[in-house]
Amino acid sequence: MDLIQAIILGIIQGLTEFLPISSSAHIRIVPSLLGWPDPGAAFTANIQLGTLLAVLIYFWRDLSRILGGWLGSFRNPANRGTPEANLGWGIVVGSVPIVVLGYVFKDQIETSLRSLYVIATMLILMAILLMVAEKIGRRHRGLESLPVRDGLVIGLFQAIALIPGASRSGSTITGGLFLGLEREAAARYSFLLSVPSIFLAAAYTAFKHRSEFSGPMLVPLIVANVFSFAVGYGCIAFLINYLKKNSNAVFIGYRVLLGFAIIALLATAKLSEFAGMTP
Repeated sequence: MDLIQAIILGIIQGLTEFLPISSSAHIRIVPSLLGWPDPGAAFTANIQLGTLLAVLIYFWRDLSRILGGWLGSFRNPANRGTPEANLGWGIVVGSVPIVVLGYVFKDQIETSLRSLYVIATMLILMAILLMVAEKIGRRHRGLESLPVRDGLVIGLFQAIALIPGASRSGSTITGGLFLGLEREAAARYSFLLSVPSIFLAAAYTAFKHRSEFSGPMLVPLIVANVFSFAVGYGCIAFLINYLKKNSNAVFIGYRVLLGFAIIALLATAKLSEFAGMTP
């Protein structure tokens, strides 16, 4: 991978990690369209470190408050049930499904599930699910009203994102809308819930594929993370402000169009299902 490819992939990661359009899908699709080798699931997971840093910096006040409330629930029983403690426990239990299922299906996630047919299908299916959530979600709740059990429900939605094309932010925002969260609150919770899963996924894949990230791959990985951080930070601010006054309709439409475009390219043999992937 040369530096131009790393920069482009970093920008794509930053743009698509937080918008509900699937970063893993775009990191897989764009190289295929440009005739580049598939960067692989390991590279895809590790350039999320840049976007993880963006979340940590943007939400450091929220995260420190939630962490304090969560730790306080151990020290003093009277602190249990506070909004901060509930959010902390919700993030903990909500991270369990994606961590467990990610480990169980790790081989499929790195191989067969990176099929462009799978990605295109999930782009469309999650668009439909998000559209339904937009239609029936009451959007009358803020984060302070979120109990621990709802954190687990949203965590189950987040686990859908293990399938490339689903979108981690898209699936968690969908879950939040189904539970009646306001759009902005659903997006905020999506970002907060992403911290443990992104960190653990990146740490696991970095260790498992550590031999791949030495020598010539180290610099492209660093460059990609720098760009994913910078672009991702801007996307967080954009999405939160956008969802204060707008629905997810533009993202739903984009997902459907992209999904059918990929299917059309595959059907006409202008793109192969596992284009660029190492056999």
